[in-house]
Amino acid sequence: MRLEQAIAALNFDPLVPVWLLVGLGVLALAAVAVSAWRRARGTVLRAAAFAVLLLWLAGPRLVQETRQGLPDIGLLVVDQSASMQVGDRAALAETARQAIARQAGRFPDLELRTVMVPESGDTGTQLFAAIDRALGDIPRNRLAGIVAVTDGQVHDAPASAPGGAPLNVLIPARGEQTDRRLRVIEAPSYGIVGKPVTLRVVVEDLGVAHPTGSATLTIRRDGEPPQVSSVPIGTEQRIEIPITRAGPTVVELAANPLPGEVSTLNDRAVVEINGVRDRLRVLLISGEPHPGERTWRRLLKADPSVDLVHFTILRPPEKDDLTPLNELALIAFPVRELFLDKIGDFDLIILDRFQNRGLLPLPYIANIAARVRDGGALLLSVGPEFSGPASLAATPLGSVLPAAPTRFGAVVDGKFRPEVTDLGQRHPVTEGLAGANPPGGGDPHWGSWYRRIQPANAHGETLLQSADGEPLLLLDRVGKGRTALLLSDQIWLWSRGHEGGGPQAELLRRIAHWLMQEPALEENALTAHVANGRLSIERRATDPTPAGQVVVTDPDGDKQTLALRETTPGRAVAVRAATTPGVWQVTDGTRTAYAAAGAANPPELADLRATAGPLGHLARTSGGGVHWLGTAAAPDIPDLRRTEFDRTASGSAWIGLARRHDHVVTGVAGLALLPAWASLPLILGLLLLAWRQEGR
Repeated sequence: MRLEQAIAALNFDPLVPVWLLVGLGVLALAAVAVSAWRRARGTVLRAAAFAVLLLWLAGPRLVQETRQGLPDIGLLVVDQSASMQVGDRAALAETARQAIARQAGRFPDLELRTVMVPESGDTGTQLFAAIDRALGDIPRNRLAGIVAVTDGQVHDAPASAPGGAPLNVLIPARGEQTDRRLRVIEAPSYGIVGKPVTLRVVVEDLGVAHPTGSATLTIRRDGEPPQVSSVPIGTEQRIEIPITRAGPTVVELAANPLPGEVSTLNDRAVVEINGVRDRLRVLLISGEPHPGERTWRRLLKADPSVDLVHFTILRPPEKDDLTPLNELALIAFPVRELFLDKIGDFDLIILDRFQNRGLLPLPYIANIAARVRDGGALLLSVGPEFSGPASLAATPLGSVLPAAPTRFGAVVDGKFRPEVTDLGQRHPVTEGLAGANPPGGGDPHWGSWYRRIQPANAHGETLLQSADGEPLLLLDRVGKGRTALLLSDQIWLWSRGHEGGGPQAELLRRIAHWLMQEPALEENALTAHVANGRLSIERRATDPTPAGQVVVTDPDGDKQTLALRETTPGRAVAVRAATTPGVWQVTDGTRTAYAAAGAANPPELADLRATAGPLGHLARTSGGGVHWLGTAAAPDIPDLRRTEFDRTASGSAWIGLARRHDHVVTGVAGLALLPAWASLPLILGLLLLAWRQEGR
């Protein structure tokens, strides 16, 4: 606080109303005018008496105020965003903060408040938002000025300096800098499998007076060999990226560095494109009407991503009664169209209680097997027909099936509850099914089935079994495709709620999507994902010990070995920090996963130059200026001075915080200049002298 000081001022406190005082003044003036017109001897004395009377009635008082000065408040704002971590900016900013705080301590009439501006995520550096919050607690008539330590990359600069006080900007660099950046103009978040997507990118040189020439652009997709091309500076480029599989595809783009640029962080960009399948085409053939037929149809029709083609064989060949074709209400089964011309269009073929009764020639059945080997999917749900002489296992399709029926007694009748095998508890198709094997043992909490087919030569993966350990659900890989065999036609009982029902919809959905190679249902997979600055790694495996170690390679090429921790049967995870933007690679020695860290164009990395461009005009129009701090090895910190509010607050080697002279009044004392005891004798004396002079 500044010392108290007494300030005097002349005030008037009239003893009568102002209108009466004015009226008396007019009358006095008229009397003096008449006296002067008559050239009376006492005119001057009479005028003096009237003046003293009017002055006494006006009540002149000498007022003395005791004031106490308030300290001015300066605001020191330090930018701590991501761009301030480039080079030695953070260290130089801290040096400047300490120096200014130390200099401010020399002024007893100055209070310096410091505000730190952290990273603001996708909105960039919100420097002036932090200033506005700090100004909410500072009276405007006490604000001495604002000193901002920043690289100039501010994303909320206003039209004028806030608070009406001078703004000085301290930039941790020696001068204007240059920077090359790779900017992603447009990148789709997803693409259709089998079709390319288009990226729009441009390489720009910032801070260069006349950018010309070309840059080398390197494109790498999921760790594959890079593609290198030369692109002109400042010209938009269109890049075709093929989407070959479902799930995330990580694309890394990098431009060669610009000589002398401040940083190479924004010379590269990473884009993650999620590959999705177009509407999945499913062919469902029901060999005969039966209660479980609607279960399949309802499941597949409820999935908006599935385009279902369903045929039910209502009139088998052996029931031909020689009715003329023009009198039949049923359409002929399009055998050639489905199994020769368009079989390659179907992602999944489901044969529900279908048997070979001559309806499909053997070459067409062989086409189904060939389609599976080429990457298609086949699901068989079988009943008693699978063990008969028309079984599909006795056709060319048997070569891709994971089991065949036993020769004798293949149909087993009797009540039982399906059980999830040990392998099934670790497999994504059957893990965590509602009502599955209780942890403490006992029967599953779902309804019973009453018929199954006993298999022979079973191979592949057994996920469901009967109470005596016989396979019920088998999955297998054949060539590039996959097959599944459900050895019972009783799953429809779950959909009817028999004995409480069961998770038939979830189970059948998972089987269908596993067959169509959905990445989320891969039983042996390594995945990685970056979110909120953390790299999450998950390894799924069907072996009893999915835990182990993985090697993580960061975008700079540094490697680290992490131990996995098993969380549930078949799943193990690891987590680590991932703050460096770019492509992170994870491998367990067999499989490799990639994860993208950072947005394609994060605001903090869009321009890494230290520049006075955005804030220079703002500082100069407020009465402040821009100062370059040099380097951390040789800092050039300006001196801090106190200036008057109407003077400039910046010089070649100094910055100023204005004196606002704000105060509070602690006391008021008044002294009457013409008290009554002095005014009345003076008036009477003047009138007496005037009478005496006029009487001569």
